[in-house]
Amino acid sequence: MRSTLVLAGILVLCLISAGCTGTEATEPKKEVSIGYVTWDCAIASSNVMKLVFEEAGYDVDMIAVDAGPLFQALARGDVDFTTTGWLPHTHESYWEQYGDQIDHVRANIPGAARIGLVVPTYVTIDSIEEMNGFTDRFGGRIVGIEPGAGVVARTEQAIDEYGLNYNLVTSSSAGMAAELGSSINDEEWVAVTGWSPHWKFGRYDLKFLDDEKGVYGGAEDIVTLARQDLATDDPEAHGILERFEWTGDDIASVMTDIAGGMPEEEAAQKWVDANRDKVDVWLGKA
Repeated sequence: MRSTLVLAGILVLCLISAGCTGTEATEPKKEVSIGYVTWDCAIASSNVMKLVFEEAGYDVDMIAVDAGPLFQALARGDVDFTTTGWLPHTHESYWEQYGDQIDHVRANIPGAARIGLVVPTYVTIDSIEEMNGFTDRFGGRIVGIEPGAGVVARTEQAIDEYGLNYNLVTSSSAGMAAELGSSINDEEWVAVTGWSPHWKFGRYDLKFLDDEKGVYGGAEDIVTLARQDLATDDPEAHGILERFEWTGDDIASVMTDIAGGMPEEEAAQKWVDANRDKVDVWLGKA
């Protein structure tokens, strides 16, 4: 009987050491969510950060929303972060409403962003003030992107302040780019709500119209914003965001590849592979 008990005890110890009891401790799964608006810049940076967080061992959920709901979601803590807040001008109204409930982590592209009215360089005017003299040439239209976007709100303000006899036609980021491209192919005059960095400046010869009244503001930062509790809930994730900084040329290269037909994640992977030094800094390896 004694030998039987000893053998039974040994068997139990073996099962425990082999993890066969079904009660072994497991590491909690690391998860993070990225909120983004389906603008080219946001698609590019969000896909790059998705790969970075996956390399750090996270399951990543990408959530596409409009600009207003994105700021609401950050304020409520429904998403962990976004990489493409544009401050202080483009998203000024959202920041005034929700900024005290959101963590401004850092500028990931400092001072390199700009918004305004964009035209092909063959258009012979250089300022918004001149537009009313050429309403017919522009078809009386300004081609916009999604309603609620900061650049659309600023354009509505510009139409009012400059007294422009134009209709602002909203569509989508892709729709704006398509109409811009077709107009350039036909050498027609076209004015669009534009921003830089964006791949269109590498593909076409474009210029911003001078904004004498300063409706669109000056240079902007592209910033990383997070829900307020992320730093305490997940210091590792917040640390990656604190180290995340790149350039307008970096994001433009990803956008250009996507606009050229490369799948989003493939374009992001191409950039990550070519920029290991930056990615390792973000991950805290360097």
